[in-house]
Amino acid sequence: MDSHGGHYLNKEAVLSPLGAARMCQLLLGCTIIALVSHSAGYSATYGHFCMFVWCFCFAITLIVFTLDVTRLHTCMPISWDNFTVAFAMLATLMYITASVVYPVYFLQTECPDEGCEVQMYRIAVTVCSSVCCFPYGVEVFLTRAKPGAVVGYMATVSGLLKVVQAFVACIIFGALANDSEYTLYIATQYCVVVYSLCFSITVVVVIVTVSGKTSALRFPFDRFVVVYTLFAVILYLSTALIWPIFSFDKKYGTTSRPEDCPRGNCAWDSKLVVAVFTNVNLILYFVDLIYSQRIRFISRSAV
Repeated sequence: MDSHGGHYLNKEAVLSPLGAARMCQLLLGCTIIALVSHSAGYSATYGHFCMFVWCFCFAITLIVFTLDVTRLHTCMPISWDNFTVAFAMLATLMYITASVVYPVYFLQTECPDEGCEVQMYRIAVTVCSSVCCFPYGVEVFLTRAKPGAVVGYMATVSGLLKVVQAFVACIIFGALANDSEYTLYIATQYCVVVYSLCFSITVVVVIVTVSGKTSALRFPFDRFVVVYTLFAVILYLSTALIWPIFSFDKKYGTTSRPEDCPRGNCAWDSKLVVAVFTNVNLILYFVDLIYSQRIRFISRSAV
């Protein structure tokens, strides 16, 4: 046994730029949770979502940092590099969303009923949450694929886009659940099937890659990913055409926002969110298709 413990502890996990980024993530995450719990507060669905984001990201980051320092991640039956970069990308997106949602619903132009001190705490939470997007973004930048380097699939542009596509699909599902009236027409129900199918397969691709089991499959996984991405582009193109017609055409809906449409609970707003993010995902899948032509998978569970 090494009396200094150098053989067991990974000093690079602390002294490297990646380690510094993760420590910033932990510091800011802990600060946000403390501020919200102390005086800033959270309520309703949007507040609970933000609190979930901050607690979830802090907990997973703490686990990742601890496993990296102690080298215990080598005992886990997953592709560690794929997992960490996928989580960093997801955490970046989640923090960006929370940093937008929290001030929209909890910051006011005037002091709230609880007092101006609460307003200052909420401003501090918004600032810390916005700043915390950067350490997670830095981790993605540091662990992304470099030209000529052999890395995990999730570190490539195509792999990172898979995480973004799944996250955008979650936003679409949230809008669909918020009284989007998608059950009125068969065409809009078809769109929901497309969203669900593409989301499910994308999540499966991420899970299989992170688990490091791509080499155990009986078919060429890289070819499957390219073919699936092509079909996803075609399917999303159809929804990008169908959804606006059955949502905003005069024959099926309204072209402008109704006056009696309450904020946060308006079918027209939900339809607009779905239409916008449908096009966003269409662009993401198309870019993914272009980049996936350059990727070659390494049949090794460690990658």
